[in-house]
Amino acid sequence: MHIHILGICGTFMGGLAVLAKEAGHKVTGCDANVYPPMSTQLEAQGIELIQGFDPGQVKLQPDLFVIGNVVSRGNPLMEEILNRGLPYVSGPEWMGNHILRDKWVLAVAGTHGKTTTSAMLAWILEDAGYAPGFLIGGVPMNFGISARLSGMKDGKKQDSIFFVIEADEYDTAFFDKRSKFVHYHARTAILNNLEYDHADIFPDLTAIETQFHHLVRTIPGIGRLVVNGREPALERVIARGCWSEHENFGVNPGQSGWSLLTHEDGRFDVFFDGQTQGTVEWQLTGEHNRMNALAAIAAARHVGVPVAQAIAALGAFQSVKRRMELRGSANGVAVYDDFAHHPTAIATTVAGLRKKVGAARILAVLEPRSNTMKLGTMKDALPASLTDADLVFGYGAKGSGKEALGWDLAQALSPLGEKANAFDDLGALVQAIKQAARPGDHVLVMSNGGFGGVHQKLLDALA
Repeated sequence: MHIHILGICGTFMGGLAVLAKEAGHKVTGCDANVYPPMSTQLEAQGIELIQGFDPGQVKLQPDLFVIGNVVSRGNPLMEEILNRGLPYVSGPEWMGNHILRDKWVLAVAGTHGKTTTSAMLAWILEDAGYAPGFLIGGVPMNFGISARLSGMKDGKKQDSIFFVIEADEYDTAFFDKRSKFVHYHARTAILNNLEYDHADIFPDLTAIETQFHHLVRTIPGIGRLVVNGREPALERVIARGCWSEHENFGVNPGQSGWSLLTHEDGRFDVFFDGQTQGTVEWQLTGEHNRMNALAAIAAARHVGVPVAQAIAALGAFQSVKRRMELRGSANGVAVYDDFAHHPTAIATTVAGLRKKVGAARILAVLEPRSNTMKLGTMKDALPASLTDADLVFGYGAKGSGKEALGWDLAQALSPLGEKANAFDDLGALVQAIKQAARPGDHVLVMSNGGFGGVHQKLLDALA
């Protein structure tokens, strides 16, 4: 089959393209912004990329157009497809029908931690010899790629039935407003946490809870839900009805389900139904990562991985690019990159670094660029999420462009007093950080975008 993917350079659609190519399909695609690193990754797979959405692309005569959720009505190529009555389908639906249909799918859903938890789970299965396929919204350092159909075993390609997927609650396409994850036919599902997000498509938390319950409704009776026992929103989701086995994690020691006990040095003991299972010894920090690990251990157990083996595997887990990733150091100043963009994720990321560096200064550098943040829905929660940083540098473009904020960043950060400054010029931001930084500092850059390459700009300026 020849498929032509609209919006191919997005994380999900780019991963889909790689999987489709590996499955033997002819794959071409287009996007408004065809540029590295995704463009080079796709071209290395022999996938032809076209810049823009010119309607003339219908002349490629693919068997099917696969539509990403970046595409909306008014897109010239989409309008031509509709006018001609050509066959099209959403990316998640194609994924569910052509890649996942015959797999044991382990889906990881939640407001935060999907990428890291998916990476942990895939690595546990890999270490156990399951050679899983996966599609993850980041690059797990243990694998160096974000998507594959299956792995190797004993030096040979393994046709694994197991597939780990990061299960997003964002809507599927302009013509399908269900969440992506309902298309994945999951048998094992992690519900990691649930807070209000995606203010551009969901009016309130209750609307998101409804989507999560739609996911619960798709899990078969022989399946299993692994649910964060600390989340009232998820408790409400399960209370609406659950037809599968389900286990809670993050419960108090002695309660039914999965619990943990943290040591001062970052190790943590794992308990199931009050019984000790072992101790995770690793390099990651933060309670959020311990909860992610607990969920991954529980999900792996559902497919037969002994808990002791999962615990041992996490000792060799190397995290994910853009999750507290050290990008470099210059003149004694360390620069980190992190994907955090929701206030809860920002707070846990800063707290994790604080645990790691102790009393050393943390310079938090934030670009609020997600759709939710640009709308200002979460702006009042920003100061509290950044209180553990010593200095805060916010960046928000002004004007009416796509990346512009619709609110005053300086005013939003004002409760932090003199330790916070806001900029609308990237060069001025870099210079201010250069002036403030001193040896021994840790600069934590947080954004869900490229942030104008600020990480390297900072390292160059500090050198």
